[in-house]
Amino acid sequence: MGKATGESADTVGKLTAFLSEMIKGLRMIKIYQKENFELNRSKKITEEHMNRQNKIGFVMIRATPIMEIMTGIMIAGFIYYTGLMVASGEIEINNFFSFLTAMMLAYQPIRSLATINMLFYQGASGAQRVFNVIDSETTVKENNSSPDLRLIKGDLEFKNVSYSYPNTKDSAVKKINISVKGGSTAALVGHSGAGKSTIINLLPRFYDPYEGQIFIDEQNIKDVSLFSLRKNISLVSQDIILFDDTVRANIAYANLEASNDQIKKACEFAAADEFIEKLPKSYETIIGENGIKLSGGQKQRLSIARAILKNASIILLDEATSSLDSDSEEKVQNAIINLTKNKTTLVIAHRLSTIIRAEKIIVVNQGNVVDAGTHNDLLKNSNIYKNLYSKQLSTH
Repeated sequence: MGKATGESADTVGKLTAFLSEMIKGLRMIKIYQKENFELNRSKKITEEHMNRQNKIGFVMIRATPIMEIMTGIMIAGFIYYTGLMVASGEIEINNFFSFLTAMMLAYQPIRSLATINMLFYQGASGAQRVFNVIDSETTVKENNSSPDLRLIKGDLEFKNVSYSYPNTKDSAVKKINISVKGGSTAALVGHSGAGKSTIINLLPRFYDPYEGQIFIDEQNIKDVSLFSLRKNISLVSQDIILFDDTVRANIAYANLEASNDQIKKACEFAAADEFIEKLPKSYETIIGENGIKLSGGQKQRLSIARAILKNASIILLDEATSSLDSDSEEKVQNAIINLTKNKTTLVIAHRLSTIIRAEKIIVVNQGNVVDAGTHNDLLKNSNIYKNLYSKQLSTH
């Protein structure tokens, strides 16, 4: 039963994942005309699931007659043995019938206990898949005895930091050294896969480097409380996460005690108020799972408004304006200038406006920091930066 249920749980997982992917990829399936292909895939998965369920059913069906036969043999043996005892005068016949009646009354509860044993195996097998996730060790943990981060200037420093993702051989970043002065803007530039997003994700300790140290105002981020560290950091990522809730709730997620005026001001800064007012219920409009009812640019602006509302001292921008049209980008860039004023900002930059505006530009290539300096310095001294910048010019 344990084996059959374990196999069934695997097929349920496959079926659920398949249905989720198929619903999300509906347009892709239609445009590439793969309806029949997906239909055949679904048939294979559902047949596999059906076979596993049948196997469980066969085990259950076989178990019942086996228990009935064993019980019948036990009762027959009991009657035969007690019949001999009555015949020899060891017990009286009225005692025999009293005990026989009591045994027959106990039969059903005992039979149920045997069934419970099989149900236990079913539950235990399914629970094992859940426990594997629950019992997995968290590498980044909160230490309640750690002091809070004392933010003074907001200076950032990476010292010989290296990191590689689990189950990969190559390092995403290799012995990088970066320093950013508090209140300034530093831009990370480089080709896709160079390690820019990894650098940004190491700062709020989404994962810890296996080598090197990261400091904020000369405090090792591993030695301060995780809560105080993340409280002082705002992140606007290219992977936008929105909840199936109202516009107001999604923005107020950064500060649940924010007033309506604060929320509206954050939206004005992010150039989001215009499209929000045009929605059917304005700020009370439900935006669907991950903001499916909004365009890419609108989702990006809500994400920026949420970061503005948090009003943290350190700002991380991961291609924050990648989904905006030229008109909205200009508005958001102005908002970001106001947002990042006198705040330490680390930004992954692909747009010329962001690159030129940064006080320091860090060129990342294959996990290494190869150059750092101002825009003019790098144009003179860095071939990689000149190449990236010339490609930017050609697309504008």
